[in-house]
Amino acid sequence: MCYKSYGSGKEDNPTCDVPGFENCKMTLLRHVSFVDCPGHDILMATMLNGAAIMDGALLLIAANESCPQPQTAEHLASVDMMRLKHIIILQNKIDLINEKAATEQHEAIQKFITNTNAEDAPIVPVSAQLKYNIDVVSEYIVKKIPIPVRDFVSPPKMIVIRSFDVNKPGSAGHEMKGGVAGGSILQGVLKVNQLIEIRPGITGKDEHGNSKCTPIYSRITSLYAEQNELQFAVPGGLIGVGTTMDPTLTRADRLVGQVLGEMGTLPDVFVELEVSYQLLTRLIGVRTKEKEKQMKVSKLTKEEILMVNIGSMSTGAKVIGVKKDMVKLQLTSPVCTTIGEKVALSRRVDRHWRLIGKGQILAGTTIDVPPPPF
Repeated sequence: MCYKSYGSGKEDNPTCDVPGFENCKMTLLRHVSFVDCPGHDILMATMLNGAAIMDGALLLIAANESCPQPQTAEHLASVDMMRLKHIIILQNKIDLINEKAATEQHEAIQKFITNTNAEDAPIVPVSAQLKYNIDVVSEYIVKKIPIPVRDFVSPPKMIVIRSFDVNKPGSAGHEMKGGVAGGSILQGVLKVNQLIEIRPGITGKDEHGNSKCTPIYSRITSLYAEQNELQFAVPGGLIGVGTTMDPTLTRADRLVGQVLGEMGTLPDVFVELEVSYQLLTRLIGVRTKEKEKQMKVSKLTKEEILMVNIGSMSTGAKVIGVKKDMVKLQLTSPVCTTIGEKVALSRRVDRHWRLIGKGQILAGTTIDVPPPPF
């Protein structure tokens, strides 16, 4: 009857605190992790990295502004490219406008989402400040975003979307803890004390100027989901993986875009990719509607520099060959990925990276990865 949300440390069957239902016990239906994607156009790459691990999305639209705002349009286009189908639209700040304005904006939202992945998405009017309809949002998360089928038996593979050093300045040597990687497990199960590999690891150039990489080998010392310590972690949700790595390697998100998994089971590391691609007809997310209509996406040209998002990795790429719907890209830094993986393409326009198309990896050139030193 009533849905409520709590932190993940809450007991599984709390007593209901709705007046008149004090003797009822509530039932735990689902744990969810949230990735907050920034709306600012400068942080578009960050948004695409987050979208790589999502099972569903809440698209937030301010009721006291016109719809769509430039970044809302760009985010929805990105979600379309990532093939994210389960979307709930939240019409927030509903307490700041009257009913007529709310109805008009509701119609504008429906027009905006026509012919996108969000076309059949529910639009929920909410006020985060006054906590109006938060119960409805909780119910929709449970009913409208199905739990994906998970693979528990394949070798574990996790993409890293953040990494950090948990040691405070001035910590004594014996108190130092290893680096932490945060992300989402795509398949398999990670366990405490398991030996792991992180690819591509430490990258650089050899004496001939060619790209090289040295994977990082480590051991899992702890697993966390929020404040809950785990003995093993399964696909879905955000997981913090404590390791024996030198914390300098994980400081300030240095491992973002890398892949963590069981030693010897991770995909190849690529330096060149052949991608089949489709370009958007016009730029999305530019400040004015008129400018958006004018700014058609021009064809890819040889030697131009693009930004490529593969999984949670953002890297520069030089176009070294282009055909009708195929492009060959030379990557600025090596990427651990697989054939068939989805790709988002962005181009520099007016000093900002703008989404221009999507693609799929068909083939590529790999580099030799040195074997474990033990």
